Amino acid sequence: MKPYRQRNVPLASELRQNMTKYEKKLWFQFLRTCPVRFQRQKPIGRYIVDFYCAKAKLVIELDGSGHFEETQEAYDKHRTAYLNRMGISELRYTNLQIAHEFRDVCEDIYHHIEFVIEEK
Repeated sequence: MKPYRQRNVPLASELRQNMTKYEKKLWFQFLRTCPVRFQRQKPIGRYIVDFYCAKAKLVIELDGSGHFEETQEAYDKHRTAYLNRMGISELRYTNLQIAHEFRDVCEDIYHHIEFVIEEK
């Protein structure tokens, strides 16, 4: 189990209850029934990630328009480096990709978890 800040647990629970429409789409139309287990709004270290697959050591992040502001980009870059140091890979998709290229996003995710599925 990855370390996390206990104070992030209530926030993670709240985020699960108030997912964006793009997070809901990815969760309910793909990740929830994926052959490997994903968790929503998972606390890892000092962060809360959108989706996490422990078996694949993979985080999936969905980025809205706020992620393209300079301050947020720097924060995301630092967080990605932190996750990478923990041996966790990260995939990032924009909300527009979820809305307009959903099948491609799902295929890309599947490609990144395929090795875990084959081990089963």
